[in-house]
Amino acid sequence: MLTAGGLSLTAQAQSAAPDARPEYRVGAITIKFVGAANVNEEVVRANMQIREGGTLDDAMIDRDIRALYRTGLFEFIEVKRESLGNGVFNLVFEVTPKFRVMAVRYQGNSNVKDRRLEKEIKSRPNGALDERQIKEDSEKIREYYQKEGYNQVMVNYTIERDRATGFGTVTFNIREGNRSRIDAIRFVGNDHVKARKLRKEMETRKWWFLSWLTGKGRFKDDVFEEDLDKLRDFYREEGYLDVEILPENISFTYPNPKDLVITIKINEGRQYRIGDVQVTGSKIYPGNLLKRVLRQRTGMVYSPEKLDKDVERLEDFYGTSGYLDTRVRMLRKPNVNTGDIDLEYEVMESEKFNVESIVIEGNTKTKSIVILRELVLGPGDVYDTVREKISKLRLENTRFFDDVQLSPQETNIPGRRNMRIAVREARTGNLTFGAGFSSLERATVFAELSQGNFDLFNRRSFFQGDGQKFRLRLQLGSLSSEALLYFEEPWLFERQLAAGFTVYRTSSEYNSSYYTQVSTGGEVFLRKRLFELVDGRLSYTYEVVEISDVTDLASGLVTTGQQSISRVGLQILRDTRDKIIGTTTGNRVEFNIDVAGGAFGGDVNYYKLEFRGAQFYPVFELQNQVVSVIARAGVIDNFGDSAAVPYYYRYFLGGPYTLRGFEYNDVGPRDNLNFILGGKSYGMLSLEYSMDVVDPIRVAAFYDAGFVNTDAYDFNPADLHDNVGFGIQLFVAGAPLRLDYAIPLTTNPGADKGGQFNFSFGTRF
Repeated sequence: MLTAGGLSLTAQAQSAAPDARPEYRVGAITIKFVGAANVNEEVVRANMQIREGGTLDDAMIDRDIRALYRTGLFEFIEVKRESLGNGVFNLVFEVTPKFRVMAVRYQGNSNVKDRRLEKEIKSRPNGALDERQIKEDSEKIREYYQKEGYNQVMVNYTIERDRATGFGTVTFNIREGNRSRIDAIRFVGNDHVKARKLRKEMETRKWWFLSWLTGKGRFKDDVFEEDLDKLRDFYREEGYLDVEILPENISFTYPNPKDLVITIKINEGRQYRIGDVQVTGSKIYPGNLLKRVLRQRTGMVYSPEKLDKDVERLEDFYGTSGYLDTRVRMLRKPNVNTGDIDLEYEVMESEKFNVESIVIEGNTKTKSIVILRELVLGPGDVYDTVREKISKLRLENTRFFDDVQLSPQETNIPGRRNMRIAVREARTGNLTFGAGFSSLERATVFAELSQGNFDLFNRRSFFQGDGQKFRLRLQLGSLSSEALLYFEEPWLFERQLAAGFTVYRTSSEYNSSYYTQVSTGGEVFLRKRLFELVDGRLSYTYEVVEISDVTDLASGLVTTGQQSISRVGLQILRDTRDKIIGTTTGNRVEFNIDVAGGAFGGDVNYYKLEFRGAQFYPVFELQNQVVSVIARAGVIDNFGDSAAVPYYYRYFLGGPYTLRGFEYNDVGPRDNLNFILGGKSYGMLSLEYSMDVVDPIRVAAFYDAGFVNTDAYDFNPADLHDNVGFGIQLFVAGAPLRLDYAIPLTTNPGADKGGQFNFSFGTRF
């Protein structure tokens, strides 16, 4: 509120010459406290811009008032003016400070210390006394107690204000009650639905031995209220539209002070079914045809969610032919004779639209062509809403954008709509440094630069925006080192044909304990979607392998020196997994063919055939329980005048990615001196049962089995090695980290080194 003493500014302005605007100055500025002065005057002046002797500016005064309110220290602020003549005004800032917090106290908290409760609240001594914040603090304290198992806790507060000093003391009064855990959740009246199904819908769980990790098994008011809504929704989807689950019909009993039994009484009501179904208002398509689009039929259980999907299905049916604005309204008509609910789908048809143009917004770094080539709908096409959804999904799968929205946009051309694409750019580049440890490579340090939306020829935008893939990695470890450069163009010649190359140099001592291997080479490849979810990849690799530091035991089979390998590879891949990491359903199947030497040159002639497959089965939704099956088999053999298949290309098993109960590459045929010869054929099967403990921790129990045979095409499992074990997985910097322990079962004495710990990053396929 602004008031002015003496002659008003408006009156003075009117008495001045019409073409000369008078300048008003600030005289003295006085700070006057109304009530207790518990705020220092310097604090007030520090939040003001107007100064003595400066120009009197109403806008500046208004800004100062707002700035003082934003400090949260004042209840009311008023500015008064006193005229001294000659255009000079004294200003008096009358401020009413808020009460301040003198102290925060707790009463009744015998089981939780004061300093622990202080972490839950925001009110602090000497801060502004805000009763709304204090109320929130009391709720935070209550939530903390409930989380710790005190489900009977009660928290309220009192404030003692001292008007002489302007300070107040806040006291939180706590009645803790007994600390208990949920011993059982029972249902009464659920005559048509099993209790276990109802429990699956709830977040509130019975206490079990891992509840200290999952945080479940304790009663929480807000979670339980949401659970009751979930139970009601579940019943309605089962056709029980009149279901009643009333809070007053829920009982909490304590067989002993530490155990809580929750009993939920349910009044199911009758189950409704779908009666007669009619489609009205349709002129473009006959009603009988539209009824075939519907999934819900006469006699089925009345499920609101499934019926809503039928409405969407009808609108999509029209949308595939360009009738964008067609809307369907579902009318429910209870049939008093049959007791069912008759349905009428009322169709309001629109005109047909074609795509006029594509309007792209928000792509600050990504080129428009990168977006356009992912679309399956273009100018001149019938505006198909289903293809619009597919285009949206394809844009989201590029991972170039945090948000993608597609929508029709009106134009001034009849029967035409623009397709508007609004995107929000995502972060696609990473520069990472780190160190790691695994049971194979031991300690390593690395640096990696990657860009998922790379543009080789656009330095002005820091090489971003063309959808290319780039990766540069340098790694140095106690048993290995690596330098790798990778580049991929996913749309070669603006076709759905990916092309790329890899240049690498790796040095490894862990591949074998008999020698040191250094591989230097490069690969070029083409990749294309062949049909449906099947991809084909054709590659050419030239590699020089140098072997050194050969031990005496291996000198007869492994020779020091270099060999050049020139090979062509073909991969056929089908991947239907729901997620690459943390897969719960779907499968991944690949078949690889490699041919080296012969017409391709090089020092070695061989061919390799290998199958790799993985299938995932969700078992229970509770704790995300999954069974996975991994199977592999392969053959490698030399041809022509070539000597035997190089030792470093033969098959071995053992280690964190194959048989986890054995040391790395320690399973395979052996000679009389226990030297591992490697094989030309192998087979492997891995079964694993895994479940979440608490995000992001997952535990697993597994069984691995496999064999390696000397001859090609020999799949006799007589020399089978297998193991059982358990493991734990967690995520570090977005990558899965696994610690497995496995014990050999069937094995030969040379490979049996006892139980093995395996510490690894990444997935097993």
